[in-house]
Amino acid sequence: MDLPELETLTLPGGPTRVQWRRNARARRVSLRIDPSEGMVVVTLPPRAGRRAGMSLLMTHAAWVSDRLARLPTMIRFGDGEEIPVDGLPCRIRHLPQARGGAWLTDGELHVTGAPEFLCRRVTDFLRGEARRRFTAMVATKAEAAALRARRVIVKDTRSRWGSCAPDGSIALCWRLIMAPMFVQDYVVAHEVAHLRHMNHGPRFWDLVADLTPHTAAAMMWLRAEGARLQRVGG
Repeated sequence: MDLPELETLTLPGGPTRVQWRRNARARRVSLRIDPSEGMVVVTLPPRAGRRAGMSLLMTHAAWVSDRLARLPTMIRFGDGEEIPVDGLPCRIRHLPQARGGAWLTDGELHVTGAPEFLCRRVTDFLRGEARRRFTAMVATKAEAAALRARRVIVKDTRSRWGSCAPDGSIALCWRLIMAPMFVQDYVVAHEVAHLRHMNHGPRFWDLVADLTPHTAAAMMWLRAEGARLQRVGG
């Protein structure tokens, strides 16, 4: 039987959106919360059916409902909304008659153009800032460690803030531009360290410590506040 891609089920906390995914590399049924969409994602290995997914989901229904209820309020990209940039509050100001795209000034993000393009222009601006900033940070930290990244890619990842591929490509989530700069510094250092050590062994963490002094504080911030970054935009 084919799996529905998305459906709404009634859990103890009320109607809950469930996304079903099949993963050829998965060895067991798993579930996680997607904070950006406010739903639970159930991943099934090739031979597992919906019944196995439902069994795991219902076993952990109270946990799922609790996690969804704890998600921060969604903040949309709209005129007058306050969003974080570098961890600081920034007010979106729509200037429909002005020209120049989007720019930051005095704690405000000024955005020009028609209202229907506002959300896209804010997103494009933040992604562009992330690409510019993170590319420079990767180059600086890689040089300090006598390493070189093949390229830096900015993506909208849901389950991790960054990754380093075996070919030396580093991918970073653009939403990190909204986090404090010490968090950005740590995530970049973490992925640069993977250019030398594709593991999380002692030598990897020694290199991370050489590249940033913010590991403990940044990890704590991401655990406590990371979900908020996924609830901004759209």
